[in-house]
Amino acid sequence: MPEPAFPDLSIVVPVHNEAAAIAPFLAALRPVLAGVRDETGLSHEILFVDDGSRDGTAARVAAEAAQDGAIRLLSFSRNFGKEAALTAGLDFAGGRAVIPIDVDLQDPPELIRDFVRLWQAGHDVVYAERVSREADTALKRVTAGLFYRVFNRLSDTPIAPNVGDYRLMSRAAVEATRSLRERNRFMKGLFAWAGFPAVAVPYERPARAAGRTKFNYWRLWNLALDGITSFSTIPLRVWTYVGLAVAAGALGYMVTILVRTWVFGRDVPGYASIMVVMLLLGAVQLVSLGVIGEYLSRLYIEAKQRPLYHVHRTLGFGRAAGADPQPAPAQPVPAMTEAEADRRLAEAMARKAG
Repeated sequence: MPEPAFPDLSIVVPVHNEAAAIAPFLAALRPVLAGVRDETGLSHEILFVDDGSRDGTAARVAAEAAQDGAIRLLSFSRNFGKEAALTAGLDFAGGRAVIPIDVDLQDPPELIRDFVRLWQAGHDVVYAERVSREADTALKRVTAGLFYRVFNRLSDTPIAPNVGDYRLMSRAAVEATRSLRERNRFMKGLFAWAGFPAVAVPYERPARAAGRTKFNYWRLWNLALDGITSFSTIPLRVWTYVGLAVAAGALGYMVTILVRTWVFGRDVPGYASIMVVMLLLGAVQLVSLGVIGEYLSRLYIEAKQRPLYHVHRTLGFGRAAGADPQPAPAQPVPAMTEAEADRRLAEAMARKAG
């Protein structure tokens, strides 16, 4: 089969237990891509990355791929997380420009037209920026705003607030991002670290079209920790200054006790003051050990050098006009006869005797 030409646009769609959202997503995306093709002549592929779904998501994508030759599928052997799914999408996307997008339609496909227009005008990165977070809960708005402020204050690689993974990246920006292979991945930070000129497209984020979000506050908290520890060492450095401040306070307290003893005579310390000092120092030490442990755990994970993901199955790669790319099944190895086994054993014993 002749090797098909690479597409101009690769739409990367990470999915995890999103079987109900596949059809509405494609129904909204296909007219947009058809319009882009008619206006600009750009070809496209739609690359789904199934992150270990258990609800038939992969089967639903495969059924759509049977009708649409532009659809590709990567299926992981298990759930590796959205950051790994995005990484795999960038690794396998063949387009001159790559657009990661969520399947829940909170990333409006209509913005792709603006992305392409700005990309053709010379921008390497075009990202979607939310103009408001009114659809979120009050707690989500407060915590999101706090995270962006803390991250940008601590990190040397600031990220734009209210910007997710939905963006267009040129091939140069994709290759720069692909070169970053750390195991604890915070994709927003990695996108920003590449440092290509970027322009924002503002939009209103709609409600989810189908399914439900896989991110709870615990997972968001862990993602925030990964982001801060991946792009800043200030949490480690600050405990040097905390330790110096506590040591200075302890030294001052010691001098105060000595002066009081010399001036007023022997002083019997109280139980409460001793417990306060002990609990304060113990708390400071435990918190500082916890921060050090966060960094050590990430060093431990990096030292093991495990793959970021494992692809269990692919569909649609290397095909033309919708042909199924699945490799031919391996040929069975013929069983060894008893006579052949005896002959090989005799040969082995003769070699050993010789």
